[in-house]
Amino acid sequence: MVPAPDAASRGATLYLEDGTRFDARGFGASARRVGEVVFTTGMAGYPESLTDPSYRGQILTFTFPLLGNYGVPDPAARDAAGLPEFLESDGIQVRGVVVREITRPSHWQSTRSLPVWLEESGVPGIVGVDTRRLTEHLRSRGVMRGVLDVGDLRHRPSNEELAAHLAAAPNYGEERLVPEVAVRAPVVYGSAEDPLVAVIDCGVKASIVKALLARHLAVLRLPYDQEVPERHDGRPVRGLLVGNGPGDPELLPGVVEELRRPTAREMPTLGICLGHQLLALARGGATFKLKYGHRGQNKTVVFPDGTAVIVSENHGYAVDPASIAAGGLRAWASNPDDGTLEGIKDDRGRLVALQGHPEGHPGPQEAGFVFDRFREMVARKGAA
Repeated sequence: MVPAPDAASRGATLYLEDGTRFDARGFGASARRVGEVVFTTGMAGYPESLTDPSYRGQILTFTFPLLGNYGVPDPAARDAAGLPEFLESDGIQVRGVVVREITRPSHWQSTRSLPVWLEESGVPGIVGVDTRRLTEHLRSRGVMRGVLDVGDLRHRPSNEELAAHLAAAPNYGEERLVPEVAVRAPVVYGSAEDPLVAVIDCGVKASIVKALLARHLAVLRLPYDQEVPERHDGRPVRGLLVGNGPGDPELLPGVVEELRRPTAREMPTLGICLGHQLLALARGGATFKLKYGHRGQNKTVVFPDGTAVIVSENHGYAVDPASIAAGGLRAWASNPDDGTLEGIKDDRGRLVALQGHPEGHPGPQEAGFVFDRFREMVARKGAA
């Protein structure tokens, strides 16, 4: 284990809104950032996690004690569809990074170290924090806003200065983060010979689009505030996916109204993560904020037949299971740890939604059958 480059000359402070303070070494960019401080239990996949748009606006704590061992793959690499080859978006989405230790990378695909990547991206990091203590604090008190400051070791800011900076910043739950991560104009991926499905982009991960392409579905990626068309460039739109993204689903009333339109409602529909929550809201359901959320690649989901799968998750809000029946929905999956609702479907077989990530990047992919089911729903629609 080695300190981050230049960490000896830079200090870092993580100050939480309840007055708790952590002082350690700085890495990445010299900057001050405010965000919701959350933690992930994932043991691998930090390049994917850091570039997941669902983490927009957050300061991410890694509970795994050692990061950086396989470095960072080429952030500019693209696959045949023009999507990021190794990452989930075009850049780092978090506002800050909290780690216990960093090591030098040793991997054939690595093009730079984690500290260098953060510095290039303007993202501050703090290394040397007792992340177990921080995680226990967040589990006990709940996730909260914090300010991460990286700068000259000789001039650390006072609690009063950091508290004032935090007070002047917007609350995470009030920030409209989706416009920062969604595409601004429609984009089409895949073959003209494959059925076309629309994706409402609230910050959809690249791997979700890739999962559709791998199942021979062409993708029309739409800005979150654009109407879902019945046809695009003469091609019928045969299905709809509402993907992941950051923030409170109740801040997206326009998407909820779009999902209520008859055209969208009649399409075979798959919801993932934030999309799961938005579809519940569109059917009259309700959502609530979790105390500390589910973030990691080791989350269990149980289906009504007793089947259990492990999924990757990243969410701080959940659907109230008592609220969905009036909208013709029923529970499809649950979390055995805390009983939260993990999946819904409708009685007509036109809608399925999962809170976790069936594409599992990073993480397990045993819930990938959800995409297969969506593909079958689209095929039935096309044959009708």
